[in-house]
Amino acid sequence: MARRKKIYEGKAKILYEGPEPGTLVQYFKDDATAFNAEKKATIEGKGVLNNRLSEFFMTGLASIGVPTHFIKRLNMREQLIRQVEIIPLEVIVRNFAAGSMAKRLGLEEGTPLPRPIIEFSYKDDALGDPLVPEEYIIAFGWASQQDLDDIVALALRVNDFMSGVMHGVGIKLVDFKIEIGRIWEGDYMRLIVADEISPDSCRLWDIETGAHLDKDVFRRDLGSLTDAYTEVAKRLGVMPTNVTHTGAKPKLIN
Repeated sequence: MARRKKIYEGKAKILYEGPEPGTLVQYFKDDATAFNAEKKATIEGKGVLNNRLSEFFMTGLASIGVPTHFIKRLNMREQLIRQVEIIPLEVIVRNFAAGSMAKRLGLEEGTPLPRPIIEFSYKDDALGDPLVPEEYIIAFGWASQQDLDDIVALALRVNDFMSGVMHGVGIKLVDFKIEIGRIWEGDYMRLIVADEISPDSCRLWDIETGAHLDKDVFRRDLGSLTDAYTEVAKRLGVMPTNVTHTGAKPKLIN
């Protein structure tokens, strides 16, 4: 079999050339990073869980009319996706104060926000993905005002869906981030949800106990990241049947 052409490698995923024009194969790695990759580890099974969970969320979004880049899952670690032009922004939706927002505003983590708040950060690891206002986005041509209006509408629809699904299995959706891509159909351009939706990109707390079921487990050394992600997958009914957690400790990357 011919060796696939690698298009891009990030901290948690690799993109390969797809079998058809306009497609890519997205491979989920076991790598975990935090604090702009200052903390790194390899955590067995993480990529498999994120692949299945992202498939679950992307398929669910498509079922309610939210367009995504997801086409189908190919195997335990890979998805076939549409090739898109990624807008260089992380779109952050917050329902409760946590993380950097709690620190910036001096709020207690878990404080309910009066309404979902959407923030934008500029995708640049070297700069630490800084928060940017809408004026910067429009001035630098990353997105138009119409694009931003459409992105906000998409983000709020994703939030409604995700909040409902997670609440139904006893999980609080504290916040999450998504990426948006552009695709062209003839002369018509539209925006779709891209990248991934998984516990890597969400803050998820158990409603009753407040236990973290997301990447903060790794960031803050709160226990086993695989166990946390497995718990989310079990509650959602998407736990891979042929994967078991060995209990092995994460392998640190030097």
